[in-house]
Amino acid sequence: MKKSNMKKIVSFAAVVMTAGIFAGCSTAKTQTAGNNQTGNTIKIGVNMELSGAAAGYGNSQKQGIQLAAQEINKDGGINVNGKKKKIKLIIKDNKTSTTTSASVAAQLVNNDKVAAIVGPATTNAGTAEIPNITKAAVPSVSPSATDPNYTKQKNGKVQPYVFRACYQNNFQGGTAAKFMTNTLKAKRVAVFADNSSDYGTGLAKAFKKSFKGTIVDSQSFSEGDKDFNAVLTSFKSKKIDAIYVPGYYTEVGLIIKQARQNGINVPIVGSDGMADPKLAQIAGNKNASKIYYTTPFSDDVAKSNPTAVKFMNAYKAKYHADAPTFSALAYDSVYMIKSAIESEKSADSIKITKGLSKIKNFDGVTGTITINKNHDPEKPIAIEQLTNGKVSNSFNIK
Repeated sequence: MKKSNMKKIVSFAAVVMTAGIFAGCSTAKTQTAGNNQTGNTIKIGVNMELSGAAAGYGNSQKQGIQLAAQEINKDGGINVNGKKKKIKLIIKDNKTSTTTSASVAAQLVNNDKVAAIVGPATTNAGTAEIPNITKAAVPSVSPSATDPNYTKQKNGKVQPYVFRACYQNNFQGGTAAKFMTNTLKAKRVAVFADNSSDYGTGLAKAFKKSFKGTIVDSQSFSEGDKDFNAVLTSFKSKKIDAIYVPGYYTEVGLIIKQARQNGINVPIVGSDGMADPKLAQIAGNKNASKIYYTTPFSDDVAKSNPTAVKFMNAYKAKYHADAPTFSALAYDSVYMIKSAIESEKSADSIKITKGLSKIKNFDGVTGTITINKNHDPEKPIAIEQLTNGKVSNSFNIK
């Protein structure tokens, strides 16, 4: 999941350059041997979007992170070669800003000496921290950075200290296309994608590549847009069977509302950026029916997974709400770091990195996870259906 608060004219190269320059200003000392923690605690940094455009996702992830750390500490901590060490979270707000994310990463690895980082939530903020974590040899696990190139260098090689707990955009887009064809039996589809970032455009590209029917129209919108009536009216005249809308709940909620107000009652299918209760709040419960989105975590599918059931019960007890997707992904991210530490029997950041790269058949809340050679997880995917604003059905996609 990638949410940008910058205009699209800011290129990927510029983002990385900005991060690198900012990093140079903020890192008086460059770590080269990693951070090894020998005390009674293990410091894990959190570089997260707690304010700004992606704050909804970041705060949801923060709750999952805190729940995981609380559980681990209550059980005595992380087992490091026979000795239990408790987690100390160091949480910082990157404000959904690339420059702030770079600064936060520098503080966490050089001043706080963390052994690993969870976050950021978005690809842009995550990309901005890469120069600093690489120099310091400290791994980072993003719960939700989905851009296919996030874990790769420009030369195609893997970013050595970058990992994620979520699948890539091309997997989501392709899954949505197959679902529309095989389950919804849609033959004529319109695409309405968020062009503010590579998240929406990447998903749209993957969907178009995989969809076997006819794409009768393809339009785009931008972050912050409010009025979608003109495009929706044009869709209505083209006898569509469904609409694919890869984007975030802030805009997609309004698109759903305006589509229904325009008499467009066909299924609307989207991506994990819709997996938030605020979607139905914006759209209105009565409008949020025949709504579908790809997600790495579904309450309904998860009921058959004892690890997920335990998480859902613990989350509800702590936060008095149902566990959202992004909390589940962040929760898994913390436990992935714990698994890496225990498998390597070390709280040294370089060894933790090796442990993360070796994860196989990890029993996660979001499914069984194996980290592949590109530091991406191989894991299951689901699609949730909303009816009157509530999840009414789930599809486990093989």
